[in-house]
Amino acid sequence: MKRFSQLAVPYIAWAVMMLILPMGLIALYSVTEPGNSIISFSLTLDHYVKFFTDPDFLIVLWRSLWIALKTTVICLLLGYPVAYFIARSSERAQNILVLCITIPMWINMLVRTYAWIGLLSEDGLIQKILGIFGLGNMELLYTESAVLLGMVYNFLPFMILQINTSLCKMDHSLLEAGADLGATPAQAFRRITLPLSLPGVINGITLVFLPAVSSFFIPKLLGGGQYFLIGNLIENQFITVGEWNFGSAISMIMAVIMMVLMMAVHKAEVRNHGGKEED
Repeated sequence: MKRFSQLAVPYIAWAVMMLILPMGLIALYSVTEPGNSIISFSLTLDHYVKFFTDPDFLIVLWRSLWIALKTTVICLLLGYPVAYFIARSSERAQNILVLCITIPMWINMLVRTYAWIGLLSEDGLIQKILGIFGLGNMELLYTESAVLLGMVYNFLPFMILQINTSLCKMDHSLLEAGADLGATPAQAFRRITLPLSLPGVINGITLVFLPAVSSFFIPKLLGGGQYFLIGNLIENQFITVGEWNFGSAISMIMAVIMMVLMMAVHKAEVRNHGGKEED
């Protein structure tokens, strides 16, 4: 036992240096104001007050939460049927389809987002296809729709894979038992398949919503700087404005929001398992 504890020391040291220490510094920056010298500072909550009393910042926060919610809903509506189709396919077809879903994820997300700039530009492939139907003058790039499209494209595989995992683990004999008892396919889906797939749905929602609400390079590239989200605001405070203290305060606000959302998701998952916490 002592040997295993010693083996855990490097991981604990890495976690402290790479996770706890940076978060501690961000928390410290968020409640301090630099003084006259390098090592002097004063405690203050003005950065939090500034964020919650400025309507422009609250609009950016609401816009980020709203587009993350829309991204999650669209990914769920598109991802569940795809995951269901994959789970009902043969084992060989499942492997091929899952590979088709995961292959784009092998490419860096930034590169994939850049590709959409070429597709949505005025001389892009999508504009040319729309031009065949007389819709070639539509503005696609640097719009909210382009940002939403980029987020759905990048985060949809996370939803599909999580739901597909839950559906594949499901005991199919339950469906046979339901059919023997006279349940229609719709009733079997509503009372058996859907409840058993909820853990995957919850995990998919978590993996889509959390990165979507804090994304900064997708709105920056596909929104052209015209569609400003909370991730862009944090980046702007650190890199452009140089307000590290205010940027840290915004980061802590987002961290709290994400932790609250994760707690809500965890409670929903516990409730789905019968209302008992796992040991």
